[in-house]
This record gives sequence, C-alpha cells and structure tokens, in this order.
Amino acid sequence: MKILKNISLKNYNTFGIDVKAKFFCEVNTLKELKYVFNLNEYSNRFIISGGSNILFTSDIDALVIHINIKGKEIIKEDDDFIWLKVMAGENWHELVLWCVNNEYGGLENMSLIPGNVGTAPIQNIGAYGVELKDNFVSCKALHTLSGELHNFTKEDCKFNYRDSFFKNEGKNKFIITSIVLKLSKKNHLLKISYGSIESELAKNKINQPTIKDISNAVITIRKSKLPDPKQLGNSGSFFKNPIVDKLVFDKFIEKNPAAPFYKLSDATYKIPAGWLIEQCGFKGKRDGDAGVHINQALVLVNYGNATGKEILELSRKIQKSVLDNFNINIQAEVNIIK
Repeated sequence: MKILKNISLKNYNTFGIDVKAKFFCEVNTLKELKYVFNLNEYSNRFIISGGSNILFTSDIDALVIHINIKGKEIIKEDDDFIWLKVMAGENWHELVLWCVNNEYGGLENMSLIPGNVGTAPIQNIGAYGVELKDNFVSCKALHTLSGELHNFTKEDCKFNYRDSFFKNEGKNKFIITSIVLKLSKKNHLLKISYGSIESELAKNKINQPTIKDISNAVITIRKSKLPDPKQLGNSGSFFKNPIVDKLVFDKFIEKNPAAPFYKLSDATYKIPAGWLIEQCGFKGKRDGDAGVHINQALVLVNYGNATGKEILELSRKIQKSVLDNFNINIQAEVNIIK
C-alpha cells in the first residue's frame, strides 16, 4: 500500500468530476485500513468507495482512502435462507447478479444500482419497491477515532427512506467494512407491482417470473431510463422523492389531479420528484456541460467537462423551481462535498 500525492479523482466518482486528492491510498484489507488510521501525519481523511453517490465541488485537502476490500461468504444457512457476509469493496450490481445466478432471492429489484456494498447501508439504497433494510441483518464498521470494529444491528442503523444512522449521528464517525444479508433459497417473495416491472414481464409473456426474470426486467427498465456512468457522468437519482403529509398532499393533488403519487399511510404520501422536475421544464435541459438527462429528470449528468459547482448550481435552480411551482421541497440524495 502506497500513499500517493496530488491524484485525480476523476476515475473514482461516477460523475467524472476532475478534482484532486492531496494524498491518496487504496486499502485492500481490514489490516491496511486500520494501519492507515494509525498514521498520525494525516489528520484529515476522506473515505471513497464506488464513488456513485458523490458530487465533488472542490479539491480534497486530505488523505483520500479508497475502500477496495473484497470477499463474500455464506456464514449460516438453513433449508429456507442463507446469511451472506459481503465485504465493503464488492460492487453492488455484481453482488446482485451473483445472488440471482445462485438462486438467492431478495436483491433482484435492486439490480444495476451503481456503487459498492459499503455505502449501501448509508443511503439505505432501494429501487422498485425494495430497500436494503428488507434483507439487512447487520454490518461491521470501523470507528474512525478508536480504530475499533463495531457491530450494528438493523435497529442500530435507524434505516429510513434513503437515510440511516450513518448519514446523521454516525456521519464521518464510522467506515462500514462488511454487511450481512438474509436471502431466500426458495419460495422467494417476489415484488413486481412497483414501477414498470409488471408491464415489462407481460411484454415478454412471462406469467410466472423467477428472480432472474425480475432482475432482467429491472435492468432493461433502468437501461432505458438511466445513462451508463461509463459513457455519461452521473450518480443515478440526484434527488429523493419527497414525502409529504396529508395537508400538503391534499393541496397539491387539488391543483394537480393527474399527478402520480404513492400512498404510504393515511398521513403520508410520496410524490415522484422526476415528475415535479419534468413539469418545471428541466427534463433534457442543458447548461454548458451540466444537464438533466433527456429520459429521466431525476438524473443530473456531466456531458464532459462540467465542474461539481456547475452541477450543484443546476440542482439548486431545480429545487427553487419545484418549490416555487408546487410548494414542495426536494432534497438531494447525492452527498455534496464542498
């Protein structure tokens, strides 16, 4: 393991923003990670994994530590389930495909989500009616001050919609090193009613879908809507879908009776942020090399040489327009590094 100087992070974030790290290293084992945190000469440290949920707006005056710890292991199983331990540096989508190919169910709706396993609990990632917490058992995380490993149960993680303990009280205090998932071996609980999965299956005349069928359907849908970060810089959905109370929802739907929504409870409703943004005229809009994707208004893109500040400025214009037009605040899902 080497400590490098003045390294571009362009290839370490899916937006492709060209900022520099003052110092940089890649850790491939837990031992290396602990060693780096014992180096007193680097008081400022910044953790990066798959780089899929980050918008850099300036150079990083710190030691940037790239987590590349790999491995997965079945630590327990019975007739119906397996308990799978996965290290933080594993690619999320590759993990999903591995599970599908081995007939382990639970993650198939989250196919093609960019990023690595270690950051999945931070966001409580989710797609098409499934969230990480639905299959999550526990995770281990390194305390950045003590260097000790802590075990977090699902309850400890305080999962919420695109939220967790690690985004709030635990922010910058822990580095997730591994997670444990509970996955089904048979009698899989299939979720096909969310989004376009049912219609995609019907189009392919699939009446009794397998988890592989669902994964393939999700991949097809996502590819039709979302750009490949290797071809066009982006971080997937830039904004969270806003959740509003009944008072706000009633006023909104009275003025916008054709608007899509999801009823979460008698008191709360989720409104698609992409629809709100599209109604404000931003879908496909481009400002220099910063833009909104032509097929999905939730996705901000870097057409080549946009800076993080330019993309951030575009996101703020979108937020203001949605607030002015609908009196609804939409929040960034992406971590903005200033």
